[in-house]
Amino acid sequence: MAAMSIRHAAQPAVAATAAHSSARTALKTVFGFDAFKPGQEAVVDAVLAGRDVLAVMPTGSGKSLCYQLPALMRDGPVVVVSPLIALMRDQVRQMRDYGVAAGSLNSANDADENRRVWGALRDGTLRLVYAAPERLVREDTVAMLRDCRPSLLAIDEAHCVSQWGHDFRPEYLALGQVRAALGGVQTIALTATADAATRADIVARLFEVEPEVFVQGFDRPNLFLAMQPKGSARNQVAAFVAQRTGANGIVYCSSRKKTEELAEYLRGQGHRALAYHAGLEKERRDEVQDTFQAEDGIVVVATVAFGMGIDKPDVRYVAHADLPKSVEAYYQEIGRAGRDGLPADTLTLYGLDDMRLRRVQIEESDASEAQKRVERQRFNALVALCEAPRCRRQTLLAYFGETTEPCGHCDLCLQGVETFDGTIEAQKAMSAILRTGERFGTEHLVQILTGADTEAIRRFGHDRLPTYGVGKERDANGWRSIFRQIYAAGLIQIDIVQHGRWTVTDRGRRVLRGEERIEIRRDVMTAGPKVKGKAPPAAAAAPEDAGLLAALKALRTELAKTQGVPAYVVFADRTLLDMAARRPANADAMRQVHGVGEAKVARYGDRFLEVVARFR
Repeated sequence: MAAMSIRHAAQPAVAATAAHSSARTALKTVFGFDAFKPGQEAVVDAVLAGRDVLAVMPTGSGKSLCYQLPALMRDGPVVVVSPLIALMRDQVRQMRDYGVAAGSLNSANDADENRRVWGALRDGTLRLVYAAPERLVREDTVAMLRDCRPSLLAIDEAHCVSQWGHDFRPEYLALGQVRAALGGVQTIALTATADAATRADIVARLFEVEPEVFVQGFDRPNLFLAMQPKGSARNQVAAFVAQRTGANGIVYCSSRKKTEELAEYLRGQGHRALAYHAGLEKERRDEVQDTFQAEDGIVVVATVAFGMGIDKPDVRYVAHADLPKSVEAYYQEIGRAGRDGLPADTLTLYGLDDMRLRRVQIEESDASEAQKRVERQRFNALVALCEAPRCRRQTLLAYFGETTEPCGHCDLCLQGVETFDGTIEAQKAMSAILRTGERFGTEHLVQILTGADTEAIRRFGHDRLPTYGVGKERDANGWRSIFRQIYAAGLIQIDIVQHGRWTVTDRGRRVLRGEERIEIRRDVMTAGPKVKGKAPPAAAAAPEDAGLLAALKALRTELAKTQGVPAYVVFADRTLLDMAARRPANADAMRQVHGVGEAKVARYGDRFLEVVARFR
């Protein structure tokens, strides 16, 4: 693809080899990393060469470093567009802890703080300035930033600019104009989730000339993927959390009420569970978020209002008590686990009520018909992922246009998938739909197939139908699964306007006539099956290092609370695990620990060396 050359006078091109060498030196001395993560190096090189960039990189792959590192090597500041104040705040704290001058411009700052940030920008000492898109589009902000001659504009969560993105935000639409107003400043746009249509929309809205596009891939191999049909969602989630007591986790629910009820239930089970949703007072939301960021062993039960502003690298699990709205949403939400690259677990529960609710949300939204069509397709893809007959990761990555071998690290690979010829079962279900005039929903049809004696069946005379009781060999849960699977296969569709009634599609009629056959998964025929395999233990220290790791975490928590920062700002879990294994004896040895740069050695080295010495 054509790459844009540098267009801002304050950022002369640096010789590629010299810039690359300087970048690797800063990577170690500032951030404490011996090597780039996969995909980072090429993006950093392109930015240092002055090219505009669109980078699609998985969560946890280190997107932020792709603009933070160049900020250390440029004369002008890097302006970072970030969607949430909490995310800006935590990234500023983290950069300052690395010894990098950073600040943010947002409504949560008092006047003195904003004056300090502007002063540091004018005198050239600030390397990174974070701002929300709403702030950045103001004429006074643009004018003052232009005077500071920024060297790079970094747009985080760039999928928000696209109407095809799963999290479209109208305020992002003006960023192309902001870029032009800043003198056509070099720009890097970053996101974890953008299919081909979304990528094309991002390019069209942000760039005058096509940028260099990097699509690293969507696989997160450290995440264990699992999905289960709903039985008792509360009990299923509680069992999942109980197996991970003491770890940091997020449980997503579809409603505010459910978050509070489930959090209360988990607290009754002995967990430190906190509810989070948009209906809480801001002070309470901030308190929950700060507790989760600063402490260990917290599970936040939340709506999707919680997550985008969370940069906590050591979330060890994400569970969905209710089905997400799309594959993209699912991918982004589970992506909040294991950002440090260590093993993490996911579990998603799903049922027909979830599917019906999501259909209602799509049809009743204010979106255009074209957008609704896209959302329907995306949701259908998610339903198919739930009832996938093969490796979960293969199905997920296929949605993003990638292929892979069976991963061996998902529920389907570990427990195997048993299928059978379900043509007769599908024909029975569709016959019940047609013989009742395509007027009824799942539960009534299941009662017909199982021969239930209900007032509704008698009132409609459905006990006299040829299909009444023809499915007695299966229980209600088994038939619910068949309806889900033939829905995922496109044999039937749901009519939202008519209260969830089923209708038979053209493909369904071909199956009815015996022109096509359909395979059904046997292992999801009952609600809430147990996963036979077990994921590897998440982020565990060697037995001989467990005591030291606990002491290091205790010191980290103490320091984080004293400073009022998230625990990972002091040191990430991966750093403490490496420290416990290496047991450094002095500052030089401490510098060899993953994630320990010069500023960290100076600030924390002695305290952590004291703890290590007690265990040597």
